[in-house]
Parts: sequence; C-alpha cells; structure tokens
Amino acid sequence: MAKINFGGVEENVVTREEFSLAKAQETLKDETIAIIGYGVQGPGQALNLKDNGFKVIIGQRSPSPSYDKAIADGFVPGETLFSIEEACDKATIIQYLLSDAAQIAVWPTIKPFLTKGKALYFSHGFGITYKERTGIIPPDDIDVILAAPKGSGTSLRRLFLAGKGLNSSYAIFQDATGRAKERVVALGIGIGSGYLFETTFKREVYSDLTGERGTLMGAIQGLFAAQYNLLRERGHSPSEAFNETVEEATESLYPLIAENGMDWMYANCSTTAQRGALDWWKKFRDATAPVFAELYDSVAAGHEAQLSIDSNGQSDYREKLQEELDELKNSEMWTAGRAVRALRPKHDGASTYSATIGGNTESKV
Repeated sequence: MAKINFGGVEENVVTREEFSLAKAQETLKDETIAIIGYGVQGPGQALNLKDNGFKVIIGQRSPSPSYDKAIADGFVPGETLFSIEEACDKATIIQYLLSDAAQIAVWPTIKPFLTKGKALYFSHGFGITYKERTGIIPPDDIDVILAAPKGSGTSLRRLFLAGKGLNSSYAIFQDATGRAKERVVALGIGIGSGYLFETTFKREVYSDLTGERGTLMGAIQGLFAAQYNLLRERGHSPSEAFNETVEEATESLYPLIAENGMDWMYANCSTTAQRGALDWWKKFRDATAPVFAELYDSVAAGHEAQLSIDSNGQSDYREKLQEELDELKNSEMWTAGRAVRALRPKHDGASTYSATIGGNTESKV
C-alpha cells in the first residue's frame, strides 16, 4: 500500500504496479466468484474478471432479459450460468451486485449460503450501512468487503477494453478470515480498477448518495436546465441554448478537465472566458453550498436511504420512474439535444439544410 499526497492530505492507495494482476490471480486462484445480478455493475465486473483469468459464474433469475444478456456475453447455462441459489452454493465469493431494492428482496434467498469463510462483496455501501432499514445483516464468520468503481459498469468495461482503468474505492466491514484485505484488493484489481483508495462502507455511501444527487447527476441537470431555460427566455434558439449549455461542456470542455484539470482548461480558453469563469465560480460555490449541506445532512440522517427504500419498494415504481424519465426526455432541452447529437457526424463538403430542434426549425450548414 502506498501513501499518496492528495491536496496536502496523505491517503492510502493501491496501484496495479504495487498489486499486480498476477498477484491478484494468485490470491484468488482457489476462489469461485459468483456475480449475483447482471444489470448495471454485473456485466462489466463479470466480464473483466473473466477476461483477467478468474473463475467467474453468474447467478441470475430465468427467464429474464439479464439472463439472456449473460448468455449473449458468453456465459453458459449449467456451466457458468446458474440460478441465484446454485451460484451462491458453488461460490466462495458472492458479489452482491443487485440494485439496492433488489438486494433487500433477495437477501433471504442468499443468506443461507453465506457459510463460514466465504466473502460477501458489495459495490455500494447502502445495504450494510443502513442494515437496520434493509435487514441485510451478514453472519459473523464471513468476510464483508466492498470495491466500488467510480462510474457505471458500462464505463468500467469500456475503459478495460481500451487498456485503461476506472478508479475504485475499497472497504472492509468484517474480516472473519484474516484474508479480507487481500481478497478485496485482488478483486478490485481483477475488475479493472485504475487504482484503489481506502474508505469505509459508511463513507462510501455518504459520498456516493451526495455525488449522485449533486454534481454527478442531480445538480448538473438543475444547472443545465436553469441556464438553458434562461437563454430561451431571452430569445436564443434551442440549438444555441443547448450548444452553449450542454454540448460545449460535454464534448469540448469536460474532457479537457478530465485530462489535465480545471486550471489547465481555464488556461487554454480565451482570456474573456478565463476572466468570466474566475469572477463567477465562487458566486456559484457560495450559492449552492447551503444546498449541498442540506443534501449531505439528509444523507447522513438516513432520509435519502429511506426515501429510496420506500419508493423502490412500491408496486408501481417502474411506471412512476418511467414517467419522470419521460419528463426529462421530452423536455425541450433534451429534445434539442437529440437533434444536436444527430448532427455530430461530419459531412463531405458544406451543405445547408433545416433541422427541427426543440420544435423550432433552424438552418444548419
């Protein structure tokens, strides 16, 4: 384990140079890893582990679209693809990668298979941190560990295939065997992590819920909508409003931030953009700080977890979710976004044509 200085604070991290793939393979050479849940994180982690030479099986209900996807990805019924019960019985490590709501529902099914010496692995601290609410209370004689990629399973797989890695946090809730740390680090390397940083189940879920509701998804959609709506109200076209709000950010500027940091991106923009950004960023920080404090307090108090449990447990959850997603999809901003994305491919030669963007017909060259 290496100590790395992050902004003046030393943290424990594990790199692939320090804990090699060969070491991870040796650590888990006698283990059978069962992936329970083949939805968001399951496919990426399962395929990366499989390609990295680990013994991986899938536990999935049949019939289901996820079961069919596992077959399409090369897992074979009766050989590497089983029912949840059979996979849990065969496994020494159970990667519990169902959604938070599904973890609660399926827990009585997997708990009998958590026999002495096995490891229960999560990629989210929700179920364990809020165990009094979820009922997910593991037996004392197993390892309970976490490796949480900082991104979607799709991104984890794409970066793996590109020879890169997605950073992950890791945590140990319970070390019954004395091998919990080497097990979780080996799994973190095996799923394709860029590097692993140390956390706890509680800190992981607090930061994750805050991030999802904040700058990763909730806040960014709110900022996009506020700026887009303002520009439209002030007479700008849907195309102009979308390009200045979303397209330039996601296609041009955010990649520069990812590559070299915000200061580098500022330094490589026009002097007018630099001045404006430097003058205004602290105003936005100060305006949103109380909202972020309210959000974190809601997470820490368990309110966000309970809202999620209550909502996801409703029989009409999927229908209500789709209604909310459709509201986003059908809004003018994201209707404009679909039109803008359709215009991204290059054309041979310059041509002028009309496109309908957000219900407005605009000329494009």
